[in-house]
Amino acid sequence: MDDIHVPSTPIDGLSVIDLEVRDDTERPGATFREVFRAERFAALGLPAFSPVQWSVSESRRGTLRGIHAEPWDKLVHVVTGEVFAAIADVRRDSPTAGHVWTGVLDARRALHVSRGLGNAFQVTSDAAAYAYLVNEPWRPDVAYPAVAWDDPDLAIDWPITDERLALSSKDRSNPSLRGLWASGG
Repeated sequence: MDDIHVPSTPIDGLSVIDLEVRDDTERPGATFREVFRAERFAALGLPAFSPVQWSVSESRRGTLRGIHAEPWDKLVHVVTGEVFAAIADVRRDSPTAGHVWTGVLDARRALHVSRGLGNAFQVTSDAAAYAYLVNEPWRPDVAYPAVAWDDPDLAIDWPITDERLALSSKDRSNPSLRGLWASGG
């Protein structure tokens, strides 16, 4: 983790973490990467983070999940495969409200996403394992804001919109950002 870079983003509370992936010289084709260590994150100026749950979402090409603004901080890392990630600031009172960051996530990049930011991803490889640590456990009774994946104000340029696009019924019915804000969300 000595060669980690944290480039700036247009969203308050979003950190992109470019990881160091090392080749294992004794095992051809093998690599190693350290995704999280609290003291190194602190030294890089990243927010303090104390995870309490680790979750993994495995999906096939075209699957799109989000845009969900959960009430917890998360550290996202794609363990295998590749995804197109989109983070939107859906917090109405934020100085970066309405801003969007998009980028490719794979084994070489992680994200620290602050609570309340809208988090979404679409699998662009044959399959992907999208893993995330969170600092609050998921509970089925907790409601959180969500925004339409195709919101015209956010104007996210999703890579797959043809018949391979796979969305849940919930993600098909999320309100627009303007609708979320009008409802007080």
